[in-house]
Amino acid sequence: MTGETVFAYYVKLALGSMRRNPVMTGLTVAAIAVGIGISMTTLTVHYLMSGNPIPAKSDVLFAVTLDSWSPLRPFDEDRPERAPHQLTFRDAEALVRLAEGRRQTAMFESSLIIEPPGDEELPFEAGARVTYADFFPMFEVPFLYGSGWDRSADESAEPVVVLGRKLNERLFGGRDSVGERIRMQGRSFTVVGVIDTWEPTPRFYDPINGGFQDVMDMFIPFSLTRVLELNSVGSDWGWKPERINSFEQWLNSESSWIQYFVELDSPLERNDYLAHLDAYVAEQKKLGRFERPMNNHVYDVMEWMEYHEVVEDDARVLVMLSFLFLVVCVLSTVALLLTKFTGKKGEISVRRALGASRRAIFRQQLVEVAVVGFTGGLFGLALAWCGLQGIDYLYDTPDGLTRLGWVMILTAVAISVASGVLAGLYPAWRACRIQPAAQLKTQ
Repeated sequence: MTGETVFAYYVKLALGSMRRNPVMTGLTVAAIAVGIGISMTTLTVHYLMSGNPIPAKSDVLFAVTLDSWSPLRPFDEDRPERAPHQLTFRDAEALVRLAEGRRQTAMFESSLIIEPPGDEELPFEAGARVTYADFFPMFEVPFLYGSGWDRSADESAEPVVVLGRKLNERLFGGRDSVGERIRMQGRSFTVVGVIDTWEPTPRFYDPINGGFQDVMDMFIPFSLTRVLELNSVGSDWGWKPERINSFEQWLNSESSWIQYFVELDSPLERNDYLAHLDAYVAEQKKLGRFERPMNNHVYDVMEWMEYHEVVEDDARVLVMLSFLFLVVCVLSTVALLLTKFTGKKGEISVRRALGASRRAIFRQQLVEVAVVGFTGGLFGLALAWCGLQGIDYLYDTPDGLTRLGWVMILTAVAISVASGVLAGLYPAWRACRIQPAAQLKTQ
């Protein structure tokens, strides 16, 4: 017989053996399924949390930090080498104006009051990311309709807006709303684009308050900050006692509340851009600012995720514990398979007496435990899916964080088959060592 025919024959024998002893088979499958279900639930969440959210550009996108903090103490006393995570408004504006990168954007989170057309709905508040035109090509934001605004809108503070898909459905029923106008903060805004579903996981461009927050409802030009006197709804850190009697004074203060990213042409330009930051800070030192030693940094996307500990140590420990539980399940499977194969002594002895070699018996038993492992993996995937849905329900996770993708499905099947084979090695070896003459003599 050919190798494929032999394998098919072994699979047929395995299925027959599983049907003849459904209780033992069910216990073995259940042991593997529970281990796979728990381990794949934690591994899937960890995988999605720690994955590269923008692999095509993660090595050329850099978060920028400047150490404008107090000369008397560092920003983070536990990690004094770190500068503030955010920039002051005046520094962010200056760096955008210098435009030393291929693209650059400053940004922060705010909120605006939307006045829906007609009297059917009351005004409501919606979150907005206040940013520059470069935000959209930098972070590869997909568009359903239209596009982002151009740089001239940044320069002239045009009242334009890019809507998120959900907000567009609420205001315009999901249709193409490019060119439509909506009223916010007492002004009329023109819709220039509607983004498609976009949920980068983690939210790499702003992980400061957590890497798994939702994307804002809409986007508006950064230059509207002064015009509308927009306040930040995110983090705002300050160290210097300052008399602030106007919005403009606040913008010129030493408070740090602006996130800043730059896109370079290649990772090799990283040091050149850092030299540019040092030169900028050196000029500011002449004006009496930046009194701390030079301490500027640029972090690529994955470094930025690690910097903010998007994947906490507790999550890694939980993955390790879940796989230790899988090991316990595999050990339990070993005991169950030993019991099952012991009960097949008569069948194995007959096959040996009819000429089957020990190697053939060993291979056949391994095929059977592989089939058991595969079956346990399928049930384990169902348990993992239920576990992920439970996590999503309990913690209201962002879209995509608890999805069971093909990578995890194939990983689960591979681990389950490998677990079944590992668990069956010793029982299969014991089975093929049975002496057929002694066993048949007792029948």
